[in-house]
Amino acid sequence: MTLKLYVDRMSQPSRAVIIFCKLNGIDFEEIHINLSKRQQLSPEFKEINPMKQVPAIMDGRFKLFESHAILRYLACAFPGIADHWYPADLYKRAKVDSVLDWHHSNLRRAGYIFNTVLAPAFGLPLNPQAAAEAKKVLLASLANIESVWLQRKGRFLLGSGQPSIADLSLVCELIELEILDEKDRERIIGPYKRVLKWIDDTKNAMEPHLQEVHVILYKAKEKFHKQRHAVGSSIPQSSRKPDLHSKM
Repeated sequence: MTLKLYVDRMSQPSRAVIIFCKLNGIDFEEIHINLSKRQQLSPEFKEINPMKQVPAIMDGRFKLFESHAILRYLACAFPGIADHWYPADLYKRAKVDSVLDWHHSNLRRAGYIFNTVLAPAFGLPLNPQAAAEAKKVLLASLANIESVWLQRKGRFLLGSGQPSIADLSLVCELIELEILDEKDRERIIGPYKRVLKWIDDTKNAMEPHLQEVHVILYKAKEKFHKQRHAVGSSIPQSSRKPDLHSKM
C-alpha cells in the first residue's frame, strides 16, 4: 500500500519529509492540506492527526505525525535507506537526535520569517513584536549552529561526511531566509560563514529534489515582494519620510 503524506509545501517540516522520500526513492501519494484555507482543522484531517498540524503520514493503517518522528520512522521502516540518514550506531544516532530535539526547542520556535513575511499567506496579520523576539532566537540559534554543531571537520552537522535527517530538517528551516530581501538576509546570516557553507553543501547533496520542493517558496517570495513594492509605490511622495543624512 502506498505511503500517504499529508502536507503543505509552504510548511518547512512538510518539505523536509517530501524531500527525504524523493531522495530515497520512497513511493508516496502527496495529499495537499492547504493551510491557508485552514484544511488542517477539518474533521477529516483530525482523523489523521488530532493535533491538526502538518505533516502527517499514513502507512497502511499506521498513522504518525510530528516531522522528526516521521523522518525517523521512514529511515528505519523502508529498506535500502543509507545509514548516514539515521545511523544504526547508538552513539551517532543519539547525536542526530540531540540536534533534532534542539531544533524544535530553539530554531523551530523562532518564527521570524512567519511573523515578518508569511503570516498573511495563512490568513494572519504580521506581528512586528513577535518578529523582534523571534529574531533574537534566530540569531542565537545561528550562533549555536556555527559554534556547536559545525565545529568539527566535515561538510555536515556533527562533522559527518554525509547528511543526516538533522541536516535536512535544519536546512529546510534556514532556506526560508531566502524570502527576505537580500540585504536583510545578508545582515542576519552573513556573519555565520560556516553556516552559509553548510547550507550550500547540503543543498548540493540534496539536489535536484531540494530545489524542486522549494519552488513554491520562491514563487511566494516573488509574490510578497511585488505586493510590498506595490504598497510602497502607492504611498504619496509627500507622505514618505525624507532621507536624513548624518553630519558626522
